[in-house]
Amino acid sequence: MGRRLRRAVIALDLLRAQREGATGLDRRQGARLSALVAHARASSPFYRAKYRGLPDQPSLRELPVVSKPELMGAFDDWVTDPRVDRAGVEAFIADPTRIGAPYLGRYFVCRTSGTTGHPGLFVHDAHACAVYEAFTARIDLAWLSGPQWIQMARQRARWATVLGTGGHFAGEGWMELQRHRDPWRRRTLRVFSLQRPLPEIVAALNAFDPAVLTSYPSALELLAEEQLAGRLQVRPVIVELGGESLDDDARARIAAGLGGALHDAYSASECMAMAYDCAHGWLHVNSDWVILEPVDADGRPTPRGEASHTVLLSNLANRVQPIIRYDLGDTVLARPDPCPCGNPLPAIRVQGRRDDVLRLRSAEGATIRVLPLVVGSVVDETPGVQRSQLVQTGARSLLLRLDLEPGASAERVWTQAHARLADYLVDQGLRGVEITLGADPPARSATSGKFRQVIAGGY
Repeated sequence: MGRRLRRAVIALDLLRAQREGATGLDRRQGARLSALVAHARASSPFYRAKYRGLPDQPSLRELPVVSKPELMGAFDDWVTDPRVDRAGVEAFIADPTRIGAPYLGRYFVCRTSGTTGHPGLFVHDAHACAVYEAFTARIDLAWLSGPQWIQMARQRARWATVLGTGGHFAGEGWMELQRHRDPWRRRTLRVFSLQRPLPEIVAALNAFDPAVLTSYPSALELLAEEQLAGRLQVRPVIVELGGESLDDDARARIAAGLGGALHDAYSASECMAMAYDCAHGWLHVNSDWVILEPVDADGRPTPRGEASHTVLLSNLANRVQPIIRYDLGDTVLARPDPCPCGNPLPAIRVQGRRDDVLRLRSAEGATIRVLPLVVGSVVDETPGVQRSQLVQTGARSLLLRLDLEPGASAERVWTQAHARLADYLVDQGLRGVEITLGADPPARSATSGKFRQVIAGGY
């Protein structure tokens, strides 16, 4: 079956499942989970050993929980295609010119940064990619009204994503994959790098005139300010947010500046487009292909209406790298009653990452804002860095804390990380900012217990 036909068949089934309601969704979820578990047992040495002693058809909660460090440590036994191995994937992602290109001619590959202390490498097969693409049909029908469809067509459905680039991360990689596959999408989809100075991004967006604008909330707040100042002049139909948490005040600022309809999507490198929002502010999980289990610190189900310690992900679409009851690390609250929007898909809210925007002073005295997800990734991409934390200590000074991979040379990693960070800051107009190596490793907040990668100082 060709890619377009496969995607169309899956999209039609998505629409049928949603019309059938909870019964149809649960039936599909159960059958797909059973098939995935059987496939993992048969084709993954890791899962064969992990599931030894379990019943032939175990229930979901009988399956053991897995973690990113555990899976990364057993990478070659985890994958179900023997042609895929960690050394080959690492060699592939070491080349930034291959972002979005298919690995071994058939797989989409992406990686996570070292924010959690455990970078991840994720491989998605053609069927999983078709499912992720088909999710857009469900999302478009939920998000777009008749007039919005017309406006999208007038702007030729141009879609701009403004992201940190260059590291085989999921956002940029997924967009580039679509561009690789389709000549029309090469014209209508474009990635704009947040590593570039803000005036360059503004000029490029003005020239592109996107109908859909996707970025991190912290970046969209900056773009909204540029729009209100008259320097940015775009007219998006949809403004899509992802990658960070968003409070009501920030949402209002983005809406006031950029216009368009603001929407949230919940994605991860482990599974694209897991959930999408409705008009009532809830995220609806694509539960016919995705299982999200909010659990407490002991792995027990969290009651609906209560925030979880973490959430377990089962991606029912991907067979090459089965993800079954995987600790995703996010705090999730499941709605205890049906969502008033009428969507039968389960409704959740997610408390994700929210770091600080740095406001540093240039040598000329101007205040320049530095986005947390971008500056954090600049350091995390340094070879030997497992996790980093950047703390502002003055208007022109930063403290960099590093957690190194085993065996890494502390002096070499610090030299490279310092150079990468300094070069990035110079590109932003921040020459001569003092960067000091912290004596302690990255630390969690003493008050909240949560880890923040970028901490502003209010200077």
